[in-house]
Parts: sequence; C-alpha cells; structure tokens
Amino acid sequence: MKIAMVGSGYVGLVSGACFADFGHDVVCIDKDQSKIDRLHDGIMPIYEPGLDTLVESNVKAGRLSFTTSLAEGIKDASAIFIAVGTPSRRGDGHADLSFVYAVAKEVGESLANDAVVVTKSTVPVGTGDEVERIIAETGTKHQVAVVSNPEFLREGAAIDDFKHPDRIVIGAESEFGETVMREVYRPLFLNESPILFTSRRTSELIKYAANAFLATKITFINEMADLCEKVGANVQDVSRGIGMDGRIGAKFLHAGPGYGGSCFPKDTLALLKTAEDYDSPTRIIEAVVNVNESRKRAMGRKVLDALGGAEKARGKKAALLGLTFKPNTDDMRDSPAIAVAQTLTDAGVEVAAYDPEGMELAQPLMPDVTMCGDPYEAIKGADATVIVTEWDAFRALDLAKVKATAKAPVLVDLRNIYTPDDVRAAGFEYSSVGRA
Repeated sequence: MKIAMVGSGYVGLVSGACFADFGHDVVCIDKDQSKIDRLHDGIMPIYEPGLDTLVESNVKAGRLSFTTSLAEGIKDASAIFIAVGTPSRRGDGHADLSFVYAVAKEVGESLANDAVVVTKSTVPVGTGDEVERIIAETGTKHQVAVVSNPEFLREGAAIDDFKHPDRIVIGAESEFGETVMREVYRPLFLNESPILFTSRRTSELIKYAANAFLATKITFINEMADLCEKVGANVQDVSRGIGMDGRIGAKFLHAGPGYGGSCFPKDTLALLKTAEDYDSPTRIIEAVVNVNESRKRAMGRKVLDALGGAEKARGKKAALLGLTFKPNTDDMRDSPAIAVAQTLTDAGVEVAAYDPEGMELAQPLMPDVTMCGDPYEAIKGADATVIVTEWDAFRALDLAKVKATAKAPVLVDLRNIYTPDDVRAAGFEYSSVGRA
C-alpha cells in the first residue's frame, strides 16, 4: 500500500517511518524545502531516540522518501495522512486549523485516484466534517473518505508507542474508509494490537479526553505534593499507595513542576474552547489549566526560597539542569523550565543552564540564561543547583564534585530523583517536591 504523510514534523515523520518499517511505501511531504533537504541528507529535524536509524534503514530499502510536492507525493496513495501542526490560535486559545484546511484543499485539487484522507493531527470535534466539505468543494470526481486517526505517541518513546500501541482509534463514517484503514494497520492487527472503530466525531474527542485526563492526574498529584509538604507526608508514598489501585494506576502520578510539551497545554485549552462553543462547561479541566500555569512560577519561587528568599536572592546564581519539558526530547514547548528561569531572572538571579539536547531551542526562549557545555560548568559558582528535567545524566551526579564546584551546597530537586537522606548526608541543603 502507498501512504502519503503530509507534514514531516514529530508525528508525521515518526508515523511515516514506522509505516515504512511495516512494509508500506511511504512518502513524507513538507513545504519546508530545507527540512526535506536535511532529511535527504539523513539529518533529523527533531530529536527522538532511534528515529535516525529507522529513517535511514527504510530510505535505503526504498520504502521511505521525501518531497515538497503534494501532488507528486499523494499520487497513487490509498491513504493520505494530514499530520500538520495545530497550535493554539493567538488571542482565543482555539486550535489553529488553518494548516489542516489548507492541506485538505490542496489534496482535493490534486487527487488523481480514490483515497482515504486521514486526520492524524490533533483536531477539535467536527474538524473531519469541515475537511470533508472542503475536499468536496474542490469538485474532485474521485471517491474520498475522511477518517480520524489520532496519535498517542509519547515524545522520547514514540517509535515503541507506534509499534506497540495501547490502542488504535479510527473514526470512520464509511465502509470504504474502514476497509482501507484496516489494511493500513494490518501489521499491528496481526500483532493483536487493539483497534477501536468509532464515529469520526467520537474519535476526535477521544484524543482530547485522553490528554485532558492525563493532565488532570499530573495536576492532582502536584496538589497532593503541596499538601504533603504542609502536613509532613511523602508524596511518593502517596503516589504509590493510590497508584497500586487498579482503578487509578501508577502512571502520570509523579509530582513535579507541572506539565508542558506539545500536547497537554494546547489540547486542554482547545478542549475548553470546544466545550464553551457547545455550552457544556468542563470545570475540572478549567481548574487543571489554571493550576498548572500557576505551578510553574511557584517552582521558581521554591528556588528563590532555597536562595534565602526573594530579597536575598538578587545577585546570586542558580544552575538549572534540564530545560526540555521531559527527557529524551529537544522539545521546549511550554516547558516548566521557561517559567522557572523567568521567575529567577525577574528576581535578579543569574541563571546558567545545561540540557543534553534542548539548549539550541531553549536559548531564544531564555535570552538572559547562560547555556553551558556540561552540568558542572553550569554549577560552577552557583548558590543553588536545580534539577528541572529528569534526564538520566542528572540521576547520578558526583555530589562531591557538585559541592566542590558550587558556591553553596544547595540542591533543589523538582523531580524527586534523589533520596533526601543521601543528599543531606553528602552535606547539602536539600529540598524536593512533596517530601520532608
């Protein structure tokens, strides 16, 4: 089967490479000539473990190719995936669907055969209806089925998530669409991956509901962490205690500085706007969004407290270890580190930072932060060392070297990756999240 993937960003490139690895003939399409040129040279536009090797092997096998021409790329394709960005629209928070609709129009105008058009991008309820209308208005004479197929990929583990999914959700309104999608995912069906067929609108809502629920779990445990600090409890034990309940589950119950990334912030906001449009309030999600936003700067104030308070912090130095919103990615979108750094610089604190992959993208977002070549360069002369992102590189720091390099033995662990007794035994003033 030939598959066209319109959009060669995070979702499009990972999905396209994985489909090619299943044996499909895949063409990834992108308007950005420089991105396509780099892909032809084997240079990935994003950091995702194992992606460069997967792309290289499938290009060599002749199953994966790249082009800037949509008409060329979709020719003879049975399934055309739309995997372009849907960022929050400036001004009102709605998902910006202009890229999706532009692709739909161009697909309709360029179709040379019957095809299924699949919205892989995260889109609000009803988007598939509009995509269908736009394609129909182009006057195409070919049979077209518009299908919803949301992605559930975790950055840093996307390839494994694609090949071993918890579930595959497909929203189809016709037998033609369902038949083609069964063939697209036949390799995973043979591996007994669960496939859920629903209506198109249901499929669109499943994606938003899933991300909103996970964001709620993160926000809930963060609020429990604050309560733990007040009452003298341990949030990690609370998390284990409730996570062992099969009705709750242990995932996404790790206290920290709040959620960020490409999905949760914009998807929770888009869900709120959709609910408002349909006069169906989602008060829980509204609270989640508000609490998460305030938490990020609260973590900055936590660092100021470790520096002796806001008044005494001015002129001191903090070292931030980890800038991306999570490890094993270079994604800086809505990273808590941005708000933490801004809170510190607003208070007159000098900030140095190190991240294994994210500094190039972080620098424009943090113009007042000094980027360093390794953790110990950032720590040199620091009055507080702050772990913001739980990269493996920070899990086994040489505490004796940290103490000797820093100006003051102060460690603020916003990810709870160290044991308090061990760090304090090494001579540090130590603070974490939700633990005494």
